[in-house]
Amino acid sequence: MTKPRLRDLGIVIGDLPTGPHNAITDVPGVMVGHATLVRDEPRVIRTGVTVIQPRGDVRDNPVFAGYHALNGCGEMTGMAFVEEFGWLSSPVALTDTTQVGLVRDALIHYAVERYGKGAHYLGVVGETWGGWLNDRDGFALTREDVFAAMDDAATGPVAEGNVGGGTAMICYDFKGGVGTSSRQVELAGEGFTVGVLVQANQGERNQLRVDGVPVGRELGAEIVPLAFASPPAADADGAWSAPTQTGSILIVIATDAPLLPLQCKRVARRAAMGLARTGSVAHTGSGDLFLAFATGNDLPFPEEQPFSLRVLSDWSLDPLFDAVADAVEEAILNALVAAETMTGFAGRRAPALPHADLQRVMARYRPGVQS
Repeated sequence: MTKPRLRDLGIVIGDLPTGPHNAITDVPGVMVGHATLVRDEPRVIRTGVTVIQPRGDVRDNPVFAGYHALNGCGEMTGMAFVEEFGWLSSPVALTDTTQVGLVRDALIHYAVERYGKGAHYLGVVGETWGGWLNDRDGFALTREDVFAAMDDAATGPVAEGNVGGGTAMICYDFKGGVGTSSRQVELAGEGFTVGVLVQANQGERNQLRVDGVPVGRELGAEIVPLAFASPPAADADGAWSAPTQTGSILIVIATDAPLLPLQCKRVARRAAMGLARTGSVAHTGSGDLFLAFATGNDLPFPEEQPFSLRVLSDWSLDPLFDAVADAVEEAILNALVAAETMTGFAGRRAPALPHADLQRVMARYRPGVQS
């Protein structure tokens, strides 16, 4: 069953048109796949992995890329290489904190087994903490799950909410997870697409804003109980698992515009604008990590001879920045709208953002939204 999205509730972010699927996969060649693990025996598991394939031949035709850490309480592997060389030749995987190493190794094994050689061996894996709903010591994800996510990668609509790496995530004290959005822009007289995918696990309830409306304050604990309201349960080792209400977010931005690495880094920085519009202020415990890549050039690898590139002027990029801010904002809100209430480890519960209440609040501030 197709899950509702923000626009299905009559709420539209910005004025720019979306791509046909309003997803990161609207950027030609970009594919997304998920593997989702939800079970209660022998341990309570709520986890998974999401993979983003920049283009089918990225192993031999890398993409320019740029990275930005708004707040570094988190991990995204391979970023030292991206910072040094400015390009990316592997899929990007998003998962839970305790599974980063396994996913990274599995991406390399997948490339060796399927293609007879590794992708770039410094693969990219980002994490956010799902230990409130998932048994963090279950280590349930396997190499086969990562392979399944890679095999699942496809163009077209992207599953959102409690899927893949977003399975256990909590956003603004509602159930969070994976969300995506896209925008179409004109730069220097030519049309391009910007796509965003987020793994949203950040923020506190009273911070949440939807198109500028203080929804989090309107939907307080007296209306929707807080995910972290109950006392934390003791872990098996006797330690107390205290939730972090400031969480983390991973944001991946794709475009088919012909950008250089430094321009990709500038684009990555603009993810902070869309994130801030939803209310986050990047608290100390929040790992806010952003990666942008551009498929608008072919980069033959390895190649020792000079080759030609297309480049947009820096002074033409403002519409791209607008598109990134809008798409990031909407992707986060799509994650919230798609996510469903989840009960997990030790009986802990993360409530979904109630659609009817959201529409009711929005209608008070935005008369055009139907309640």
